[in-house]
Amino acid sequence: MRAVLKRWWDSDIAWAWRRAPVAIVATLLLAALLIGSFGAGWVAPHNPFDLTKVELLDALLPPAWEANGLPTYLLGTDSQGRDLYSAILYGTRVSLLIGLASVLLSMLIGIVLGLISGYAGGRIDAFIMRIADVQLSFPAILIALLIDGVARAAVPREMHELIAFPVLIGAIALAGWPQYARTVRGSTLVEKNREYVQAARVIGVASPVIMFRHVLPNVLGPVLVLATVHLATAIITEATLSFLGVGVPPTAPSLGTLIRIGNDFLFSGEWWITIFPGAALVLLVLSVNLLGDWLRDALNPRLN
Repeated sequence: MRAVLKRWWDSDIAWAWRRAPVAIVATLLLAALLIGSFGAGWVAPHNPFDLTKVELLDALLPPAWEANGLPTYLLGTDSQGRDLYSAILYGTRVSLLIGLASVLLSMLIGIVLGLISGYAGGRIDAFIMRIADVQLSFPAILIALLIDGVARAAVPREMHELIAFPVLIGAIALAGWPQYARTVRGSTLVEKNREYVQAARVIGVASPVIMFRHVLPNVLGPVLVLATVHLATAIITEATLSFLGVGVPPTAPSLGTLIRIGNDFLFSGEWWITIFPGAALVLLVLSVNLLGDWLRDALNPRLN
């Protein structure tokens, strides 16, 4: 294990990271958010989603440093008496899980279709790319809203909370696959004319094996960079959908749901219910975006 860590520390990517102060700060910030969110069961002082422990008499308490604030509620409470600091930690975990799952699903769809499109060419390529072009002409949030609305209309109302998470993940993923497909297609068009692909064809290797065993490893670099940037977009899309009331259920709110709940009290003086979840969302997206920009520059040989 020590040898593996030393080899990574001496690699070019680690050398570039150590000399990028912005990337270091973004990494530390993202690490703190990841530890706080996925370790919320140990870090959070309260479980905001355990209704047996919610004190309604403590509703709308200000942060601890303001008058009438309590030390047990560092960032105050919301309208239901939930500890806002704990709710932000749990909500960040929900936002991250949805973002990661939707990006992975979007990558899977886009990589498969991009490989098929670039390697097969002809009518198959034209058909897949025209679908991608049509979808890219619409905003991603509109595609996600359409898919979410169709899914909710197709199932009974009592099942809406049960399907909320998979529908939200699928909606965001289906809105983002064209970017991966176009990126993989462009790289595949270059790679399929390389000598190693032609040699594999000569010895009779099947096309699916060539695509996924030989071509795929050589086109993953740009895809990983795109996935890092797309993660921030997926988190923003989830927050937007939840803010509009078509995202995750209120029983397991994300950052977008917390912001929507706090928006109702913003002009009545309870500013903390919106400001703190909004700040957490900004820090999360900013750290992911900064890391994605650094990774894109670090992996671009023209900039090194």
